[in-house]
Amino acid sequence: MRKFYDFMAFGVENPPTSFGWFHLMFVAIVIAVTVLFCIFFRDCEDKIFRRITLICWIIMVVLELYKQFFYAFHYVDDKYTYNWYYFPFQLCSTPLYVLPFVAFMKDGKLRDYFSSFISTFAFFGGLVVFVYPNDVFNTPQVGIHIQTMVHHGLQLVLGIYIAVYNRKKLDIKYFLKSIPVFVACLVLAVLLNEIVHGALVNAGIDNDFSMFYVSPYVANHLPILSVVYQAVDWIIFLLAYTVGFCVAAILMHYAMVGGIKLATIIYNKVKKTNVEQNK
Repeated sequence: MRKFYDFMAFGVENPPTSFGWFHLMFVAIVIAVTVLFCIFFRDCEDKIFRRITLICWIIMVVLELYKQFFYAFHYVDDKYTYNWYYFPFQLCSTPLYVLPFVAFMKDGKLRDYFSSFISTFAFFGGLVVFVYPNDVFNTPQVGIHIQTMVHHGLQLVLGIYIAVYNRKKLDIKYFLKSIPVFVACLVLAVLLNEIVHGALVNAGIDNDFSMFYVSPYVANHLPILSVVYQAVDWIIFLLAYTVGFCVAAILMHYAMVGGIKLATIIYNKVKKTNVEQNK
């Protein structure tokens, strides 16, 4: 068992760096896959769209299981100990719970709540990691480097692809549907922080359990948010956190709308040029 664990947790002396070859390679892969999805599957049948989201979700789940068993768990002295910091309920983990609704729920207004969330809040979470991946590259474990790039890369791919697929719905009402999903996830994170923290303290376990990084018991270490966390009371921080992410999400929404309009204009011009040349 120890040999198997060591094999799966294989590490390197020099982990990837931000904007190094490994990081840029995945940036290129994400761009290429996104373009291919948006070109060939933007108007596909609903069952094909569902299969795409389901396959991406399965990939995410399998890689998350790897992360949990060979990174969050530590195999020491023939015993497993769990690092509660890596419990999978952060903003970037939400696609694990939201994507099944997109893949399986009957098409309609309720399904749009989850689709909109993936294209805004979840997309923003993946974008932050891809722009600043230092925190996820701070381990020598190769499998985690791959897992985090694939996971967050799929957040970006699906965020854009789902917006393109639903491009005829992209108005402010469509965006607003994403907010209740985010608030529900945030409320659950706050409840988990209270319940799990109390249980771990009673069990005498040291922990950094902070889902969505909003625990009042664990200092926030994220850029900008850490400054706010230290400067104000926790309830004010939580309100600022909620408003801040909603602002970021609506910016993602309008970036999607603008990007789709620009791509459509370019596509139509290229198509028109080709038609004229063929004449």
